[in-house]
Amino acid sequence: MKPCHIPVFDGHNDALTRLWLSDHPDPVHAFIHERLVGHVDLKRCQEAGFMGGMFAIFLPPYSYVQQHHSNKLFDQNASDFTQQQIEQICLEQLDLAHQLAQYSKNIKICTSVQNIQDCRAEKKLAIVLHMEGAEALQQNPDLLDVFYERGLRSIGPLWNRPSRFGHGLNAKFPHSPDTGAGLTSDGKDFIRRCANKKMVIDVSHMNEKAFWDTTNILQQPIVATHSNVHALCPQARNLTDNQLKAIKDSKGIVGLNFDVAFLRKDGQRDANTSIEVLLEHLEYLIDQMGENHVGFGSDFDGALISHEIEDVRGLHLLIEAMQKRHYSNEIIEKICFSNWLTVLNRILSK
Repeated sequence: MKPCHIPVFDGHNDALTRLWLSDHPDPVHAFIHERLVGHVDLKRCQEAGFMGGMFAIFLPPYSYVQQHHSNKLFDQNASDFTQQQIEQICLEQLDLAHQLAQYSKNIKICTSVQNIQDCRAEKKLAIVLHMEGAEALQQNPDLLDVFYERGLRSIGPLWNRPSRFGHGLNAKFPHSPDTGAGLTSDGKDFIRRCANKKMVIDVSHMNEKAFWDTTNILQQPIVATHSNVHALCPQARNLTDNQLKAIKDSKGIVGLNFDVAFLRKDGQRDANTSIEVLLEHLEYLIDQMGENHVGFGSDFDGALISHEIEDVRGLHLLIEAMQKRHYSNEIIEKICFSNWLTVLNRILSK
């Protein structure tokens, strides 16, 4: 594949979770020196001009781990993880991120936009640590300080499951984002605490009530790291026009999710999906929000991606498609990286 000459900063990937799930004897070494099954590893990132992004720490569903990775189970007879195990899993993924940075001079954990810009200049892979679903912190909120001290700068308080912090978001296709109750009082307090630490608050897995609860709390840009347009694909997790307007008004950003199930009008998980469908969502986002509030949020290593893109090396195809549609170089660079850096700078350096 052709190298990409415009660097890309991406709003979301699940590479750390993939490494945690891997049965490779040394997944960190493999990420740095080999080609792993999946969408992202160091060599392919370098080939693609992928400057970095938000690397998620994520608790997979117990049923998924049980079905696909029985070597990771703590108790074959259990039906779910214990709270202690949830915390352990997330801390192990945090450790994997630090091992990547420790064992490769070409990888760095970043806690500021200046760090990211330094990585770009030095051609290093910039990792901004994100937590997708804060279940690891629901019984011990003070554990947030531990993760923060080790580099966590972005958090999605909710995932699809209910937790101490909120209802979660889970609904069959098609469905509106209104799937139930919003944030609990503990959830609201948790978001305030994260905001006080100058952390990104990700609304990508919030239902509609939780989304509006969050906008009422935050005095900073609203960020959806990996979400798409509900008007084009009525998945409950996609964003309505009113939500897009609220994100724009906050000077926030939406990262375009590459998962085909959140792109296609029929919601099907079909990798034989044209890249043109991504462009439809991208152009809708730009029409609704303007060119300054849109980026990429691929969901690499956590999603079913179009065969046309295949992995991180296919990013150049998106850029070429924008060029064919006569996007200016300035707009392409905004979408590829500078919009993300602008929003992160507004939040992390308040």
